[in-house]
Amino acid sequence: MVRVVAENVNANLERPLGFFALWKEDVHCVFGRDPAAHSVWEILLTYSGVHAVLMHRVSHQLWKANWKLTARILGAIAKMFTSVDIHPGATIGRRLFIDHALGVVIGETAEIGNDVTLYHGVTLGGTTWNKQKRHPTLGNNVLVGSGAKILGAITLGNNVRVGANSVVVKDVPPCCTVVGIPGRIIQSKGMQIQNRHGIDLDHHLIPDPVGKAIACLIERIDELEAKQSQLSEVRQVAVAEDSSKTPMHDEECDTCDAENLCLPKKEQTVKLRVSA
Repeated sequence: MVRVVAENVNANLERPLGFFALWKEDVHCVFGRDPAAHSVWEILLTYSGVHAVLMHRVSHQLWKANWKLTARILGAIAKMFTSVDIHPGATIGRRLFIDHALGVVIGETAEIGNDVTLYHGVTLGGTTWNKQKRHPTLGNNVLVGSGAKILGAITLGNNVRVGANSVVVKDVPPCCTVVGIPGRIIQSKGMQIQNRHGIDLDHHLIPDPVGKAIACLIERIDELEAKQSQLSEVRQVAVAEDSSKTPMHDEECDTCDAENLCLPKKEQTVKLRVSA
């Protein structure tokens, strides 16, 4: 019975929705990802990220109908009111949520899957001026932290998390976490999303590879200092035993020219007078 219900749900998710059904999903998906949302009217009136997505749905339809100038004008109006720049040619899946939507840029050939979450300052940018696929492709359930830059015609697989202020310029396999400049994969594949809704918002639980490396170095230095201290103690004991058997000033030193420093004070004075 559970399997049948799951298959029906998946079938409904894959079925194309009408325009207003997409709008409804764009609004209601906020409740699952922002605990500050209390009502539909609050979302409709105050969430600029939702406004940007809703207006993009309209401009994208105009763009596909070859009303490109009208689509660009509507996109410019949306950018002026929401501070979110989404090109009308960008392909956006269902239930995109742009949280704290400020300074988000999505390029013309960008493709975004379902249930993607973007935070403020995210850029899905291009790296070439050629008229071709030059912007990123994001899979389903992708989360991009604030200030992150994803550049070029690269692909981020499903369930990928991008740490805040990271710069990603290479493809990322599914179920991986990327941090740093340039972005480095720090979480192995196969780490599935634990949230029962299929969306992982725990973007604060991202390890710090640089901090980990520094901690390892500090631990290694402590070990080396402890070994050095032990060797110094053993060496001092050995030197003390040798000095008790044979005085140091009776031995000839062939290592350096500072032999006067190893002699007693009286012998140093006599040697200095003779040399004078």
